[in-house]
Amino acid sequence: MIPINDLLLFGLASLIMVLSPGPNMIYLISRSLSQGKKAGIISLIGVICGFLFHILMVSFGLTAIFFAVPYAFIVVKFLGVGYLLYLAYTTVKSENKIFYTDQNLKQDKPLKLFNIGLLTNILNPKMAVFYLSFFPQFIKPEYGSILSQSFQLGVIQIIISFSINFLIVISAAKMANWFSKKPIWLRIQQWFMASVLTGLAVKMALTKVK
Repeated sequence: MIPINDLLLFGLASLIMVLSPGPNMIYLISRSLSQGKKAGIISLIGVICGFLFHILMVSFGLTAIFFAVPYAFIVVKFLGVGYLLYLAYTTVKSENKIFYTDQNLKQDKPLKLFNIGLLTNILNPKMAVFYLSFFPQFIKPEYGSILSQSFQLGVIQIIISFSINFLIVISAAKMANWFSKKPIWLRIQQWFMASVLTGLAVKMALTKVK
């Protein structure tokens, strides 16, 4: 069982990731603005299934790696640190056009909406890197089954991602209108997220092998 403190830290990292503008958020906002909340929710279900795909791939892969090389997470630790710092940099530099997305997407049937959401997530390199660089920081052989620990982290990440993205879908129009009138809050959000990401990177860099 992963300690509660580690789970809370992982939850914070997952929250920061889902709040960081990327292909999933852009697609969900665009679809919600152009076709309504129902289309946005169907697309979100596809995105969540994409998360399941990443979790399964990484969970079984990490299990194999940990049994083959017990200290392999040292390598991905520094990859994770570098990725967090890169995210912090791009967050500050982003022009935040997230709320000015294409609102003229054509009408699509539910199955196509689901498939596009699924593929948008599966082909999102940010999610693959997130799982590969973050999971090993919180998984320890002494905590029990590596596979079960991976699924435990995966469930937490999915719950957080679904909750935040669901709120984004049902309030996309209001969010776009509010932020367009108060752009200063976008800059505040950028610097806040960059600061948290940098803090997580420092903590990760100081993590020692037990």
